[in-house]
Amino acid sequence: MSNRYKTRVGGSTVTVFVPYDCGNNCPFCINKQEYKEAKGFSEEKIKESILKLDKLTPNCDFVFTGGEPLANLPSLQSFLDLIPSTHRIFINTTLPTFKNHTEDEVVEFLNHNKDKITCVNCSRHIKKYVVECSDEIFGRLKCNVRINCVLFTGSYDAEKIRNFEKRFAPYNIPIQFRADYTITTLENLYKEEGDDILEILMNEFSFDSLYGCRIRCNYEFNKDGHVISYHRTLPYSTITEEGEDGVTYDVLYDVLIKQTGEMHSDWTGVVLDFDNYSNVVYEPYDLRLLREAEK
Repeated sequence: MSNRYKTRVGGSTVTVFVPYDCGNNCPFCINKQEYKEAKGFSEEKIKESILKLDKLTPNCDFVFTGGEPLANLPSLQSFLDLIPSTHRIFINTTLPTFKNHTEDEVVEFLNHNKDKITCVNCSRHIKKYVVECSDEIFGRLKCNVRINCVLFTGSYDAEKIRNFEKRFAPYNIPIQFRADYTITTLENLYKEEGDDILEILMNEFSFDSLYGCRIRCNYEFNKDGHVISYHRTLPYSTITEEGEDGVTYDVLYDVLIKQTGEMHSDWTGVVLDFDNYSNVVYEPYDLRLLREAEK
């Protein structure tokens, strides 16, 4: 790594890949290949990396993904117990029907950790790819939950989006519709013309605001008080640019802990130079309000 690292105040979001697989085969999953061979997977190495990053950036966010974090509750609990309360913790899950755990056990686990978990991000899609647990689980959970729904070309229309919103409205769970990030670029990240998803959402729901930064943006809507958003992000999380001091920086938004415990500085397979990151330069997070609805 030749460039000095820069990240937002608090530190880059740390995404932890749990060292165990899910039983799903979602066609859009980019992580599935990494779980085909569990060579070198290590819970202990992951914990070592968690502790290193906690010491360096004691206020960063942690996100657990996979794989399926809830497929091994004792293992996930051991990770959660390791992380101090100075961090926000998110769990990315499909909340499927598990072979190893009953729905009741999953509810008990999440409720037991409700004060530690900031939000459970549950993947639900208009086209079902996994055997899902019952929607009634959302009425039993005491922790915050958000529904993440990726919209791929041909998988949606206005009626399907409308019905999807109605499905979760009784539980008042926020929904984040997500664009296919594999076709997102710096040039089209904020382009609104020709975006069919955005056009449908603008027609179906009340627009509230647009927030954005260099690598992602979020349009926020509501339907009779039900919060709905539309998320776009780049397929990478490092921006190289020259600072006001004339120094070229790699600006990091995400740090990854892989199943082996190895730390990466992006989703594209770039290994983190931890010594370099130990001297990271901090800047304010450039997420900002870009537009509000006319009152």
